[in-house]
Amino acid sequence: MSSIKVLMVDDDPSVLRLLESALVNNGYQAYKANSGEEALSMLEFMSINLVILDVMLSGIDGLETLKRIRNHRIYGSIPVLMLTSRASEIDNVIGLELGADDYISKPIRYHELISRVKAVLRRTAQSESSSFTKLSFGSLEIDLDSRTVTLKGQALPLSFKEFELLSFLAKKPGRVFTRSELLDALWSEEVFLETRTVDVHIRRIRKKLEEMGQSTGLIETVRNVGYRFPNPP
Repeated sequence: MSSIKVLMVDDDPSVLRLLESALVNNGYQAYKANSGEEALSMLEFMSINLVILDVMLSGIDGLETLKRIRNHRIYGSIPVLMLTSRASEIDNVIGLELGADDYISKPIRYHELISRVKAVLRRTAQSESSSFTKLSFGSLEIDLDSRTVTLKGQALPLSFKEFELLSFLAKKPGRVFTRSELLDALWSEEVFLETRTVDVHIRRIRKKLEEMGQSTGLIETVRNVGYRFPNPP
């Protein structure tokens, strides 16, 4: 069995059984939490590689749980897949804006679930094996080993996916990437998302930069094409 640990968070026992069966059959270690509160407690003492989180939880709902995960100084960058209703497009958008790495619509389809889990874990491994160490652009520094970003000496809190997107652009300053290229590179070909997913994450990064006094021009929009990181002065 793989050493990869996946935390499943859902208050529906039938969904947990389905998820557990799919994950265990593919070699993953599966752990259950019936509420957002229980999931947050487990993350405090367990080393988890991926969280699968339902939006519609009783008590603390999935979106609030995601927000608390992202704001945590220790496990804030852990990859999170959201489980949403097929008809609830607004939950998908809000989840991405709060820092979800991807979402899976119910009813859950076995092969799609495993495909997305593998894609997220593969991207995590690729990021950790990067040959780069640090990228510096004025007062902005990206440390790829520790997966941290500092601006004017202060830590910039980014989700796993936000960090990947920012560092991907920063590795090739001046090059324009289309939204489709960014989707293919960071979300993989087997994860079918709309190109606006990129826009949502760019908007979140810019907002965080603005809140720390950095101009949003750090990530440039090339009209009708995509985005680029400017060449250093």
